[in-house]
Amino acid sequence: MPYGTPPLARQLEHGRFNRFLASLPPHDFSLLAPHLRTLALERGVMLHDVGEEIEHVYFPHTGMVSLVAVMRSGATVETATIGRAGIIGASAGLGASTTMARAVVQLPGTAAWLSAPHFHAAAVQSQAIRDLIVRYNDLLLAQVQQSVACNALHALEARLCRWLLQTQDCTDGNIIPLTQEFLGQMLGVRRTTVTIAARLLQGAGLIRYRRGHIQILDRAALEEIACECYGVVGQNANKVFPPPPR
Repeated sequence: MPYGTPPLARQLEHGRFNRFLASLPPHDFSLLAPHLRTLALERGVMLHDVGEEIEHVYFPHTGMVSLVAVMRSGATVETATIGRAGIIGASAGLGASTTMARAVVQLPGTAAWLSAPHFHAAAVQSQAIRDLIVRYNDLLLAQVQQSVACNALHALEARLCRWLLQTQDCTDGNIIPLTQEFLGQMLGVRRTTVTIAARLLQGAGLIRYRRGHIQILDRAALEEIACECYGVVGQNANKVFPPPPR
């Protein structure tokens, strides 16, 4: 949007996509509005790595960013999924200076962004922004805890369905650009194991897989098979942010 666009119009524009920004009272959003810019999120781009200085804060519109844990061997596993109901670098608003996880763009899209100092300055002036950051950080911690329990206790097929649903929620269509190798990295299993689970879902008519793309054919059936974690994470998000329009 043009730089001179009134703050309320900017909030309506960004709030159509990002639920954190949409949840702020107009006066408090106006503290952020002059500094917000729109950025294309390109697949594979690392927004920040573990222990790096937080330079920018991102509010996804579309696309998906994964927070991943990285082992010494280089193996990775996803700990949280951030889409339009999230923010990357939220702790900068409370004065944090370094990151706690690697943030990687997994699905391309767009995001609003501003510098960490501007975000912190706005939070210092706004109790509403500070309160929402605290509530969001609690939400993110709950998602990480749910992810740990999910990886330890739930069958791969149920976890795969949950992950596909969460991913589709971050897009505007039913075709998701995902490779089985990538799914294996996010779910912490071998590619061949993901292949078997994906074939079962495809054989049942729930998805169609072509190299690099997964098409959701029967979302209702995926929701029935998915583990409880999908519903729990969604319910927690709705407690912090107003539910998105259907």
